[in-house]
Amino acid sequence: MHEPALLVEALEALQLRDDGMYVDCTFGRGGHTRGILDRLGPTGRVLAIDCDPEAFAAGMKLAMQDQRLCVERRRFGDLDAIAAYAGFGSGVNGILLDLGVSSPQLDVSGRGFSFAAEAPLDMRMDPGAGESAAAWLAHASEREIADVLFHFGEERHSRRIARAIVAARSAEPIITTVRLAAIVARCMPRGRGRIHPATRTFQALRIHVNDELRELERVLPAAVALLKVGGRLVVISFHSLEDRVVKRFLRAESRPAQVVGGAQSRPRLRLAGKLVRPGEAEISRNPRSRSARMRVAERIA
Repeated sequence: MHEPALLVEALEALQLRDDGMYVDCTFGRGGHTRGILDRLGPTGRVLAIDCDPEAFAAGMKLAMQDQRLCVERRRFGDLDAIAAYAGFGSGVNGILLDLGVSSPQLDVSGRGFSFAAEAPLDMRMDPGAGESAAAWLAHASEREIADVLFHFGEERHSRRIARAIVAARSAEPIITTVRLAAIVARCMPRGRGRIHPATRTFQALRIHVNDELRELERVLPAAVALLKVGGRLVVISFHSLEDRVVKRFLRAESRPAQVVGGAQSRPRLRLAGKLVRPGEAEISRNPRSRSARMRVAERIA
């Protein structure tokens, strides 16, 4: 089971109403969704979204047990269309985004999200859509690889790693997690870092393959438009790139009224509290929550 980060804090931030309508844009294995359902009355409803087929299967199993839950297998960037199709288009009381990968995807899926065990180098959230990491690495130029590693992984040695990948693939295709991790580790400077040498490379490839930042940029304005006045938007991110996108968006949407191009721009959101991080007790119980950051905003008239 996946233990979601900041579960208690997220549920409190949503300010759940007994008869409310809520959207969990990242179902995973349903930790947040179950928490919401537990606090709703018989007329409350939850829309859960996930493009991962295993997460969707888990969601459908839960939906068969609880008719208040509707599950859709889509990318959350299509939130406006999903909500309209599922009967949530008239507005909701809260929207939750728990970004990144879940523990089952890292530990069990065998789809290449982790270098801890040998698996096909896929990394797609939806294995039936788009191009796998292995397929992309087979044809991308050295410059393209370096750019992805630098921009999405904030990898200082992106050029060196890109050269090593291009050299290695000329001898044999890079199709497994273990081989890619070994290539990266061999070309990195010696020394004991705090993280595995391949961590940033794997993060960058996953973000690129799934177009994660663009999906995030798509869903945020759709979420604000879908929220009813007083509704809460709760976003949990796990690395600086995601958090930067969220922070800038929330700040822009909560600025005081101003004149832009002759027209008056009014804020749609009010920031609700400061950045929330997990406490020592949660980190001790769930080390993967260490990098979690939660930001909350409320829809205003």
